[in-house]
Amino acid sequence: MPNSEIGLNPEETTIAEILKDQGYATGIFGKWHLGDAPELMPNNHGFDEYFGIPYSNDMWPLHPQQGPVFNFGPLYLYENTKILDTLTDQFDLTKRITKRSVDFINKNKDTPFFLYVPHPQPHVPLFVSDTFKGKSGRGLYGDVIMELDWSVGEILKALEENGLTENTMVIFTSDNGSWLSYGNHAGSAYPLREGKGTAWEGGQREPFLIKYPKKIPVGRVVDAPVMAIDILPTIVEATKAKLPKKKIDGKSAWGLFTGKTDDSPQEAYFYYYRVNELFGVRYGKWKLYFPHTYRTMEGQELGKDGLPGNYKMVDLEEIELYDLEKDESETRNIANEHP
Repeated sequence: MPNSEIGLNPEETTIAEILKDQGYATGIFGKWHLGDAPELMPNNHGFDEYFGIPYSNDMWPLHPQQGPVFNFGPLYLYENTKILDTLTDQFDLTKRITKRSVDFINKNKDTPFFLYVPHPQPHVPLFVSDTFKGKSGRGLYGDVIMELDWSVGEILKALEENGLTENTMVIFTSDNGSWLSYGNHAGSAYPLREGKGTAWEGGQREPFLIKYPKKIPVGRVVDAPVMAIDILPTIVEATKAKLPKKKIDGKSAWGLFTGKTDDSPQEAYFYYYRVNELFGVRYGKWKLYFPHTYRTMEGQELGKDGLPGNYKMVDLEEIELYDLEKDESETRNIANEHP
């Protein structure tokens, strides 16, 4: 939360710090959300350049539940360590982040660089520029996704125009599933079950695309589980850098991506926790759930136009087991068949 005394531990090593030691220019344009105290901000964690917001884009006084639920202060826009602006609108943020990203590529085209673009959208509140407003035919959420698609295209075009496509690794992914309580502002993970804030596949399984023509075969589809914590060690192996001295849980998936293996870098995978309660675990194609309480919008009235609906809490009373190869929607509990 804003003004928190904790954040990204200074003893940990970021991808930016690893690559900076390798001579890379490093830039982050978008949402940080790893602590907004000065010592916790991006420029103290390996980034040469920072432009963006220090926490989530809904943490501002214009939150629809400001007063009854929240009491947020200002949402600041930062340029490195300085506050550029206090945001009262976010309609041009995606465009500004995109421009900064393209400028960063153009400026560093002759040197190695690491560019991190954590767009605040499509996290609520949704905002889109006039260029894309009403253009998708799928409402505001569709317009937002359309503008993000344009943004990725601009970044790829900058690589192409600078002759960097073949020797640049591009990763596109996300952090969690749809925020279902927001209804028409939430998107969908269908046919996956549930959404953000749950251990079900709709809350956890994300698109992951990686493009590196020099090393990774075009069109390769990987079904083996990989997790975001594996990105750092994968980049370390690809760039011949060194892993942090402090132990991390990620494993390199470089062999999986390049086609040398079809196996996950880790045998047991995806320990699904909420605080210190273990909800479930993934092992190969199997996903096991332990009894726990989870939130759902099933049978509830969905939110609309930026206001959330109310979740109900459901108790999972027995162990449940799913074969995700045959049942990605997690509809058939086969725990009794495989004790």
